[in-house]
Amino acid sequence: MKAVILVGGLGTRLRPLTCNTPKPMIPLANRPFIEHMLLRLQEQGIEEVILAVRYLADQFRETLGDGSRLGLRVHVMEEAEPMGTAGAVKNVEHMLDGDTFIFNGDILTDLDLRAMLAFHQSKGSKTTIALTPVDDPTQFGLVEMNTENRVQRFLEKPRAEDVRTNLINAGTYIIHADMFRYVPPNQHYMFERGLFPVLLQTGDPMFGYPTRNYWTDIGRPHNYLEVNHDILIGRIQVPFPGREVRNRIWIDGETQIDDDVQLVGPLVIGAGVHIARGANIIGPTVIGARCHIGPNVTIEDAVLWEENRLEEGVSLRRCVLGRGNTVKSGTVITDGAIVSDHCQIGAENRLERGIRLWPESVIQDQSISF
Repeated sequence: MKAVILVGGLGTRLRPLTCNTPKPMIPLANRPFIEHMLLRLQEQGIEEVILAVRYLADQFRETLGDGSRLGLRVHVMEEAEPMGTAGAVKNVEHMLDGDTFIFNGDILTDLDLRAMLAFHQSKGSKTTIALTPVDDPTQFGLVEMNTENRVQRFLEKPRAEDVRTNLINAGTYIIHADMFRYVPPNQHYMFERGLFPVLLQTGDPMFGYPTRNYWTDIGRPHNYLEVNHDILIGRIQVPFPGREVRNRIWIDGETQIDDDVQLVGPLVIGAGVHIARGANIIGPTVIGARCHIGPNVTIEDAVLWEENRLEEGVSLRRCVLGRGNTVKSGTVITDGAIVSDHCQIGAENRLERGIRLWPESVIQDQSISF
């Protein structure tokens, strides 16, 4: 069976982490998010995947190749112009036949795809939408169904008094290729405001598939940190790179860990990492490949991408560092702060309250106490 993953967005909500990296390529537990998706699809019987890409397409090609490393056939199809969700699939319609899984490229879920497909087939459905419950339905587009789970209405960000369900579109669909005859070619066209309302009018069978599986949108900074935590504490099961060297501590490849280092899991540590004497690394924390963690550094509840260098006495708590940053001695980064790529942060600074540093920012010594 085939699948299409919609990965054409610019990831603006997740900036500055997505300034140099497409959102589906950002790492979760030291593996690109798109690889987690593809591995899960392969496990559930998907054989061929089409990536509808617009932003930084070469990174997908370089990382994934033809997909054979992951046990799949992967095609990277680049859009010249933004086509919208349904328009992007229309653009690859010639590659589809029969029922096709379609995924938003920023959703992490452990949805049982085989069970969803069985439901779809048992209903004689042409379009099936996975649905997930939320605590505050007024912030989302709701999907109302009858007692047979046939979709009756879409309601966008309703008033509290109009809410009759807490089920929202979970960004996973099974759609028969025939349904794309309703999508105009070479136009920006959406599922939510275009194709799905049309299908209500035409009467083509469209059903909702409620699920209580793990589901989250990685596309916001606070969500990104939480998703890494959920993975490390086991709320959703994904394969970690490397091996578990002790209870809840995974190390990928050769590392240098000096004496008098405290490691408290859950931790994922990449290849080529050096952790110097007196450092305290407390989970849930991810340290990317080739990072240097200096003496007496404290890291707790944080995510570091590759090739970061932390000098003596740096303290990181509940923050994210992108690639290739240098943080000088005594600096504290905490409280949801996000540092993008290749930043130079001088000594004795304090970055907190969700501050964001854009790529190649330079902060002089003792210049920020935010």
